[in-house]
Amino acid sequence: MAGFRALAREVRNPRRHITARRTSLRKCLERFAPYGHRATWHHLCTRSGITPEDRRPDPLRLLTALEELEEARTLWLAYEADFAARRRQEKLLGIRQPSAVDDWHLRTWGGCDIIPCESPSTHPGDRLADVLRRLIAAMESGPGAACPVCTRPGLVWREDLDRYPSAGPVCADCGIVVPLPLLTTEALTEARRVVRMSRYAAV
Repeated sequence: MAGFRALAREVRNPRRHITARRTSLRKCLERFAPYGHRATWHHLCTRSGITPEDRRPDPLRLLTALEELEEARTLWLAYEADFAARRRQEKLLGIRQPSAVDDWHLRTWGGCDIIPCESPSTHPGDRLADVLRRLIAAMESGPGAACPVCTRPGLVWREDLDRYPSAGPVCADCGIVVPLPLLTTEALTEARRVVRMSRYAAV
């Protein structure tokens, strides 16, 4: 099975048919897709001006999408290398139990579903690397009261997510499922309260 870099070379290869190059880009998302496969694809298409269903996209637009994906992957892999080095040092010091943030991070190792989106068509509009920088900053600064990506406080607890996790706080603005360790207990309580109020209003 080809790795991310080999697939990226296939996307860049002008001798390959554009449909095959598009397929290679989609396969890249099997190795690195911060929002999940479908949402990351929709994000890249939106930002690069590709119609998601277009089987023969403009080659330059395809390369634009690949470059954004590569930039984000390079950033995330550097963070994971720093994370691994820190955990090795902590273990030498006798700190065996990872923190809640570290435990969550281990579940996203490699870069798939780092911050999944509730809907494939609703996701942050900024570059993937910028979004991941904000996420990393939030992980390093501790739990907050708002979405770590868009900084908006409008979080709603959802029990019916059709992906992992199956339940969690969703940002009403940018659509991400916010990792639990990045929110304070008060923020999580408020997100659950919003759900209860919505249910009562519907009765």
